[in-house]
Parts: sequence; C-alpha cells; structure tokens
Amino acid sequence: DPRAGYRQSLSTLEHAKKAQPGLYTKTSIMLGLGETKEEVLQTMKDLREIDVDVVTFGQYLRPTENHLAVVEYVKPEVFDYYREVGEEMGFKYVASGPLVRSSYKAGEFYLEHMIKTEREALEKDNQEKELIEECE
Repeated sequence: DPRAGYRQSLSTLEHAKKAQPGLYTKTSIMLGLGETKEEVLQTMKDLREIDVDVVTFGQYLRPTENHLAVVEYVKPEVFDYYREVGEEMGFKYVASGPLVRSSYKAGEFYLEHMIKTEREALEKDNQEKELIEECE
C-alpha cells in the first residue's frame, strides 16, 4: 500500500512492542529494487532500535509487468552478509536468501519454538515463586 511508508511501518512495529511487552515482532525486506548496502544496514539499525526480533531478506521478483522491475538479482554472498550482520546486531532470528519470503517456514517454526520455550520458562519461574511464598 503506497500509504504505508517507512516511518509508518517502523511506528507500527514499535507500537506493537510497546502495547504488548514480550510480543515478538518481525518484518521482511525485499532486496533487488536498487537499495544500497548503507540503506539496508541503516534499516537494520532502525529495526533494532525499536527492538524488532526477527527480520527476513528475500529477492524481489516482479509479479507482473504492472509492477516495479527488478533492478538487481542479489548474490547469495550478499544475503549471507546481511544474515551475519543481523545476528551480530542481536536479532533473535534472521532468514536471508533469494527464495526467502516473509512467511518463511523455518522462521515460523523457530518462532513457535522460541515462544513456547519462553512461556514454559515463565510458568516454571512463577511456580517456583509460588512455592517459595508458600514456604515462607
């Protein structure tokens, strides 16, 4: 949607995280539309500043002649680079490759596991606290 610009997208992700602490936020970036390395890195920094947890990178592919043309087919090494940088920046999960899409299944499975594990740990902590309170 042309009305949803960069700042609005960041604001939505930030609001979601603030409205529900502990919520995992995820966004996707399609490469190959003429973006520069500096723009991608700045976007990643902006995402970390608002505590986005997961980012995916994929190759933009022109769905029809009525859509924007592909400017560049990004090399696999570039996708690897963005994954490595994203992990170093502290994203909990980064999926990056030419065929990765926003609903990338490996990421979805990872998120499900991560959420389940953290919820189980919270439940265990709460049970331990209740037990300690009962003993006092």
